[in-house]
Amino acid sequence: MKESSGKVFVIDDDPSMRDTLKSLAGSVGLQADAFPSPADFRQARRPDLPACLILDVRLPGSSGLDFQRELTAAKDFIPVIFITGYGDIRMAVQAMKAGAVDFLTKPFRNQDVLDAIHQALDRDRMRRYHEAEVAALRKRVDLLTPREREVLPLVVSGLLNKQIAAEIGISEAAVKVHRNQLMHKLGAESVAKLVRMALKLGIPGH
Repeated sequence: MKESSGKVFVIDDDPSMRDTLKSLAGSVGLQADAFPSPADFRQARRPDLPACLILDVRLPGSSGLDFQRELTAAKDFIPVIFITGYGDIRMAVQAMKAGAVDFLTKPFRNQDVLDAIHQALDRDRMRRYHEAEVAALRKRVDLLTPREREVLPLVVSGLLNKQIAAEIGISEAAVKVHRNQLMHKLGAESVAKLVRMALKLGIPGH
């Protein structure tokens, strides 16, 4: 298995299972921290790295499934891998529908856990990349003038310059200038690229 940077968090009330999973993550060069409860995990410092959470379904107090819902409600999108000694199909379906990466039943194969970890880290890596990309695009959008922001969704909709001019009541020549300026500021070499940027930003067409 190829080594990759990332952080693995484990929540399990069984000390021996925590140690096993920490050692397993460390065997492929990954950092790992383990906690006996969600409350302890909440207090931990989260490094600025791709991360995933290995979560036991059955925990003292609220269940792992309950904690997964809490994370989602808090917009904490750390990928979750469930482990359990008492799982059933209903639990697995519920967990996967809520976005879990995998649902592993104890005793599990080490390779299955490692595969799930790498899949989870890849998912988090892509999420972080997308969020950074969107943040950079938003900074570029902030550079647009009010008129350029008005023209943007119309260009994305595929309207011609003369149609945009009629829509907002300015000359076709002015539309051409605003269109060229906004594409330059956003770094869009083509309308197709501009459309892809708008989709990432959630900017609807007109």
